[in-house]
Amino acid sequence: MSANGKPKIAFFDFTSCEGCQLTVVDSLQDHPELLNAVEIVQFREAMSEKGEDYQIAFIEGSCTRQSDEARLKAIREQASIVIALGACAHLAGVNALKALHPLEDVRKYVYGDKWEWYETYDARPIEAVIPVDFAIPGCPIDRNEFIAVVKALLLGKKPPIPDYPVCVECRLKENICMYTKGKVCLGPVTRAGCGAICPTYGSSCEACRGFITNPNQDSMKDVLEEAGLSVEDITAIYTMFTTYQVREKLLQKG
Repeated sequence: MSANGKPKIAFFDFTSCEGCQLTVVDSLQDHPELLNAVEIVQFREAMSEKGEDYQIAFIEGSCTRQSDEARLKAIREQASIVIALGACAHLAGVNALKALHPLEDVRKYVYGDKWEWYETYDARPIEAVIPVDFAIPGCPIDRNEFIAVVKALLLGKKPPIPDYPVCVECRLKENICMYTKGKVCLGPVTRAGCGAICPTYGSSCEACRGFITNPNQDSMKDVLEEAGLSVEDITAIYTMFTTYQVREKLLQKG
C-alpha cells in the first residue's frame, strides 16, 4: 500500500501486441474514479516511471523465452495478486501457433540468417510458469470487464468472469446463429463475457476467451453434424487462440 492507503498496481508486458494495455489506457481515461482509487507504479505503455513496490500485477503477453520465466517469477514473488491480461497471457493465444511448425523453421522465417542469435521457444500462458489468481480473457480484453474486475478487487471480491458459452449472449441479442449462415463458430464452447461481439458483427467466434470449464462437446458435435460439418472442418478456427490447450490435452491422452 502507498502512504495514502491506495493499493499499488503494476502492468507488465511479455510477447504480445500490447493491444490489451491500450484497452486499459482507454478504459481508465473514462473512469477517473479508479485512477484516484489506486496508485499505478509501473506501466510502460503509459508512463516512464518504474516502481518495484506493488501489490497487484497485471501481465499481458505469453512466455516465449527462458529469461521470461525468471521475470515472471520475480513479479509473482512481489505481487499479492497476479492477473493474466488477455488471451496471450491467459491462453498463450496466437503466439502458440508457431508450435504447429518446426521451431527452427519459425526462427529462420522471423529472424532470417541471424536466427541463431535469438532465443525463443514455444509460447506458453503465464500460468504454465507461475500461479495466477485471475484471468481477464479476450483478444483484446473487454474494457467494461476490465473495469468490473478492478472494482471487484478494490472491494475484496472475486472478479465476475462468466463461465457460460457465448451462445447465451447471442440469444440475448437475438443474433442469427452463424451455423444457419453456413459459417463455423466456436460460440457453443467458448467463455462468454464479450457480449458476443464477433457474431453480432457477422464474424464467427474463434474462442479468444478460451473454453468454458465444462464445454458440452457432444452438443458441439451435434451442432456440427446438423450443419453438415465435422471436427476436422473446424480445426483451423479451433486452434487460432487455443493451440496450447489443444496440444496439452493431446499430450495428456498420450
